[in-house]
Amino acid sequence: MALPHCDNPPTPQETAALRERYRAERDRRVRPEGPRQYRSTNAEFGYFAADPYVGEIAERAPLRDTVDVAIVGGGFGGILAGARLRAQGVARVRVVEQGGDFGGTWYWNRYPGVHCDIESHVYLPMLDETGYVPEWKYAPGEEIRRHAVRVAAHADLYEHALFSTAVTSLDWDDAAEQWVVGTDRGDAFRATYVVTATGTLTEPKLPGIPGIEEYAGHTFHTSRWDYGYTGGGPEGGLTGLAGKRVGVVGTGATGVQVIPVLAESARQLYVFQRTPSAVDVRGQRRTTPDEVGADRPGWAAERRENFLRIVSGEGAGQDLVDDGWTESAALLEKLLPSFRRDGEPGFEEAYEAADHATMNRIRQRVATEVTDPDTAAALQPWYRYACKRPTFSDLYLPAFNRDNVTLVDTAATHGIERMTKRGVVVGAAEYEVDCLIFATGFSVGVSGITSGKLPVTGRGGVRLLDEWARRGPRSLHGFTGHGFPNLIRMGPLQNASSVNFTHILDEQAVHAAALIVAAEERGAVVEPAPEAEDAWVGLCAQGAPDHAWFHAECTPGYYNAEGRGRPNGPTAYPHGAVAFHELLRRWRAENIDEALRARSSAAPR
Repeated sequence: MALPHCDNPPTPQETAALRERYRAERDRRVRPEGPRQYRSTNAEFGYFAADPYVGEIAERAPLRDTVDVAIVGGGFGGILAGARLRAQGVARVRVVEQGGDFGGTWYWNRYPGVHCDIESHVYLPMLDETGYVPEWKYAPGEEIRRHAVRVAAHADLYEHALFSTAVTSLDWDDAAEQWVVGTDRGDAFRATYVVTATGTLTEPKLPGIPGIEEYAGHTFHTSRWDYGYTGGGPEGGLTGLAGKRVGVVGTGATGVQVIPVLAESARQLYVFQRTPSAVDVRGQRRTTPDEVGADRPGWAAERRENFLRIVSGEGAGQDLVDDGWTESAALLEKLLPSFRRDGEPGFEEAYEAADHATMNRIRQRVATEVTDPDTAAALQPWYRYACKRPTFSDLYLPAFNRDNVTLVDTAATHGIERMTKRGVVVGAAEYEVDCLIFATGFSVGVSGITSGKLPVTGRGGVRLLDEWARRGPRSLHGFTGHGFPNLIRMGPLQNASSVNFTHILDEQAVHAAALIVAAEERGAVVEPAPEAEDAWVGLCAQGAPDHAWFHAECTPGYYNAEGRGRPNGPTAYPHGAVAFHELLRRWRAENIDEALRARSSAAPR
């Protein structure tokens, strides 16, 4: 794939000056505590994670029954795993979900203005199977949530599902060759197989601002939006904020979407920004079924594969989606494992020139759309394109032209200094607010298993995290591991990733279902030999790209552990999602027995 065109490549002097500016802006924002600057929504801050959508949770008796497959997580990963299993004839599939319904991230994220920034026709899975055609190029959050429910109902996943329930333990019973699934509702049911689909965006995070517990005003996290206080709904109309002074902490992907809606409703809106997002054109519009070719069988699968190939750096011919993601795909080379050219002569120079051209265009857009020069200067992003998640909006920048919107740049103090009973302190100023909203996102990549909240105990009483602490994470294809039979993990670890993660999850769901069906047909257990794990980890390590230097120079964010860096290592399949999916298809056809072993003759069938 060609890099974005650069009409006037920067001179060596211009490149050196821009690098120095990037380093200076980075240093203004780095905090010595790194990721520890954030607090989890536990203990005294547990109310930030409470479910505001479910109402009173109905009492039920703890379960002691047995199912074929237990799926941990009811987001798109869990839904797709269940749907692919049900399509293969697996009857007793139980999804256990902490929220009050299916949807995962889209169950929780119902804040005003929420949309997906990936085109709806490639983001929403199983469009071909359900016959649904999205109306907008970028789907609103409520449409996505309803589609999650649609897919779950289509696959008959409601019958055995448990909602408002968190899995608290997974323990392997060696004699029975079953998992015992414990929950916070007192359940201890059994499952022959367990699929963990806890996602990468599940745990809200809060900034560790001194004095946060002293603030006397109203406050909540965007993933637990309090419409009882604000009024209105996801489309706006926040009448409860009329006459209110509102503060928003965070200007990432969530802030970019919610801030324009808040600006329309609040008497005064203070936007507390540490690092500005790179905000490109969105181009939201209605679409028609004819435009996306929805009259053809398999149209959605073709479209999402086309998108995946382009953003993975592979050739695709025609660009069916044709948006900001596909236009800038070549600049994602330092972010996602893909078809890389970082060893080609002259590539890094051309890559940097194209990066500079793109970021200069984005900075110029800010200067053009924001009328106040000082505000525009503070909103300009000074870092490389792949340092932070790109954002897309046609409403965000104009919101700062409103008289009731004030941008508070916190870079000089490395973020908000402290909070008082009345508001927020930055520099010498205290900003009094009636309501403070945290648009600070999630602890990305921290699932129940990796955080230790969901302990997994395998064969012989060995704990998964203890084993990983001893030898590092080990798997076959990122899904299965020796010593943890019939446990299939979904997620990016030693797997593949892409900006359209629902496509990745669907491919993982197909693979998980194939493993379980193969085990059932052969009377086997899903568990690779140590040698298979070693070979896979070695393959991931051997081809791992050297991008640590790039992320070490980036402005702090979750991509580089808040400035701590992004070390190289065998954390993902190094050749991109397209190649990985082809590898899995061949492996399932030729070598699937590599992931199986014989069942114990004493175990019940």
